[in-house]
Amino acid sequence: MKQKFNLNNLIRENIKSLSPYSSARDEYKEVSGSMVFLDANENPFNNGVNRYPDPKQNQVKTQLSKLKSISVDNILLGNGSDEVLDLIIRAFCEPNQDSVITLPPTYGMYEVLANVNAVEIIKIPLSSNFQPQVDKILKASSKATKLLFLCSPNNPTANSFDTKQIELLLNEFEGIVVIDEAYIDFSKAESWIQRLDEFPNLIVTQTLSKAYGMAGIRLGVCYASKAIISILNRIKPPYNINELTQVKALEYLTKPHLVIEDVRRILEQRDWLISELKDISCINTVYDSDANFILVSVDNATARYSELVSKGIVVRNRTNQPLCENCLRFTVGSQMENIKLITALKSLK
Repeated sequence: MKQKFNLNNLIRENIKSLSPYSSARDEYKEVSGSMVFLDANENPFNNGVNRYPDPKQNQVKTQLSKLKSISVDNILLGNGSDEVLDLIIRAFCEPNQDSVITLPPTYGMYEVLANVNAVEIIKIPLSSNFQPQVDKILKASSKATKLLFLCSPNNPTANSFDTKQIELLLNEFEGIVVIDEAYIDFSKAESWIQRLDEFPNLIVTQTLSKAYGMAGIRLGVCYASKAIISILNRIKPPYNINELTQVKALEYLTKPHLVIEDVRRILEQRDWLISELKDISCINTVYDSDANFILVSVDNATARYSELVSKGIVVRNRTNQPLCENCLRFTVGSQMENIKLITALKSLK
């Protein structure tokens, strides 16, 4: 259990006194078919989406609560993980005053969102084996350093961070540690959401875009203490998750066996891809993967990227990222897509 953590010291002053917008559905919550609703200036003619969606997303959160064995009070939903990350920065970081720490190479939106919110970015590169450099992170932080972003499994390196190193950061870092678990369903590592009670400075983000196959509905999930969720709820837009997204999410969340089967097939294909990639002449290193993608180093990433595009295959060129010189990132596709990738790579001279 982390000692001497005071959340109140991290919240922006204007957020502490902020009164959230109260929507019509916040003020009257007992929705039933027998009631006549003339309070929200909606179009009265039913077309399936003429009414505002549930601003609290209660059904979706209830199902997530069952699946994750966590209280609804510890859950916040966002319009993709990017909205969740933006809310976190806006709640705790004073523009032109505070800072955040990122560990490149990592997910690029941490930097974009910090820049949008006029928050300084302190970059501490990962070690040569793609792990956090704990001593350097702690040395670089100050009272103005409010957030530390850890992506585990990491994008684009695909590896998970060492548990002991994360524990050290949770215990020693004086701000909030945000662990982005977008790819956790493909990893053997345990999710950190089960340890929220141990670390009051922990926020975990997940998404329905990867394992759940619903990138198109844009639904991100934030798991944190009740106190942190309460703060984020103050500043989130009242209807940030639309009705269609809630309906589609609930459809899949009530059928977890479909997700389990998708993950099984992706992991099977990942293993096959890794074995095949090791025999391709232009590939120097195939890195271990805990995600639904594989990072490889090649002889010339820019040239190989263009050659693959010419063969109708689009991958990600990560050569400009720290520690990723001449690296390509391959998403694990369907069996047919993966065969096409390997065939194309083997044809390269």
